[in-house]
Amino acid sequence: MTVFLQSLISGILIGGVYALIGIGLTMIFGVMRVINFAHGDIMMVGMYLTYNLFTLCGIDPFASVVICIPVMFLFGGFLQKIFINRVLNALPQNQILLTIGLGLIMSNTIMLIYTSDYKILTTSYSSGSFRIAGISISEPLAISFLITVIITAALYWFLMKTDMGQAIRATAQDREAAQLMGINVKRMSVIAFGLGTALAGTAGALITPTYYIFPQIGSTFTLKAFVITVLGGMGSVIGATLGGVIIGIAESMGAVYISSGWKEVLVYVIFLLVLLFKPSGLMGKSRM
Repeated sequence: MTVFLQSLISGILIGGVYALIGIGLTMIFGVMRVINFAHGDIMMVGMYLTYNLFTLCGIDPFASVVICIPVMFLFGGFLQKIFINRVLNALPQNQILLTIGLGLIMSNTIMLIYTSDYKILTTSYSSGSFRIAGISISEPLAISFLITVIITAALYWFLMKTDMGQAIRATAQDREAAQLMGINVKRMSVIAFGLGTALAGTAGALITPTYYIFPQIGSTFTLKAFVITVLGGMGSVIGATLGGVIIGIAESMGAVYISSGWKEVLVYVIFLLVLLFKPSGLMGKSRM
């Protein structure tokens, strides 16, 4: 029973960070209908930004979130204005090729600067843990989960309670109708892509104390972000949150009860089952 609870809690903690990645991707798709294949590479840029802030400035990885959010938001706004905006009305395959190309540029640029060597961000709490009722809980995972909950709650409040948040949701539900009602949909697209980029970069910052940092890590998380987003329902923030937690639990349980080598396979089995029996995802009818 203790092992079960241990793996369940670990899965929920890591699943919270996965959810943050999925929410970023689903926001971009919900507002712009663009499938962003560079999402994992954007997260990787956030990881290297955090690494630089820690090694050069001595800023704690979790404290660096305060810097990561605005910097990555501006980076996302830049990408949207210069590149993504040009293909909003293009064929889907052109959008896919553009985002894949942007991802390759990011990963190869980072590789030229930092080489392909793995980097480790070691803090005083990287391997720390504490016990509750006999269950050992990873300190960095617990902190990252707490920060994720705060950011997710703040985002939910922003989308539900502010005028700009409601304008983003209106754009996601019906772009043409929102434009007829006087909403600047181009501006909403920039803000949505900026928010999605900021969430991905923040997720990168939160996992740096527990993951290796290298230029190709983005491809793994891009695939994982798509699984989370489709599992929860394309365009649903709540669905992406639920999908991230499910994937985190599945990985943790799979590593304990099957083997660490098969945990990824279990994730994709769940993904395929959802596509077979509920293709719209767990909460597919919602768009933010």
